[in-house]
Amino acid sequence: MMSQLVKLSKANVLGAANGIMFMTFFGALWSSIGIVGSHQLGAPWPLMLSAIVTLILLSGAISLFVKSRSIRHTVTPEEKEDTKQLNRKFGLIFGLEGVAIFLASVICQSLDHFELFFPIMAMIVGIHFFPLASLFREKFYYGTGGVLCLLGIISLNIPIDGTFGHVSLVPRSIFIGFGSSVTLWATGLRIWMMLRHKQKQAPHSHQH
Repeated sequence: MMSQLVKLSKANVLGAANGIMFMTFFGALWSSIGIVGSHQLGAPWPLMLSAIVTLILLSGAISLFVKSRSIRHTVTPEEKEDTKQLNRKFGLIFGLEGVAIFLASVICQSLDHFELFFPIMAMIVGIHFFPLASLFREKFYYGTGGVLCLLGIISLNIPIDGTFGHVSLVPRSIFIGFGSSVTLWATGLRIWMMLRHKQKQAPHSHQH
């Protein structure tokens, strides 16, 4: 039981920390798209809320990185190989996502339809969560991917230009930006909460 606990902690704590960092960073990027599209409407609250959520999740990720360093666990050759293969597959999925986003950007620009780029990007990001769900054995990634794809499809039917009072807005950017950021931040929070739940379930046998 002791070795299982230590292995769970070492692997899961580092994995969770990386996952939360990923969701935090890309959530902030999507939020900035929403903020730019809002053209100062409601300022400075959207920016302040984005900064607060980012700092909370970032502090969680950093605390997990620090925690993982205090865990003593001898890594077996099999575990080292498994980790190497996992990182290689993750790198491939992430790389393909980057290439797909770049190609979508180039194609949308060349066709003079750049307004389609953010919805398409949301769908690409959503699709990349499906192989990640299988790779990391996290079923809720299917939900994250599905929501992002749905947000992308819905946003195609949302107008690009709009006004609220005397403020000109980009409703599509607001919807896809804030919708995607909330989805990614919620996923990061879910990763954090799941790890805390696992730690509470496990006895503190590594201290004996």
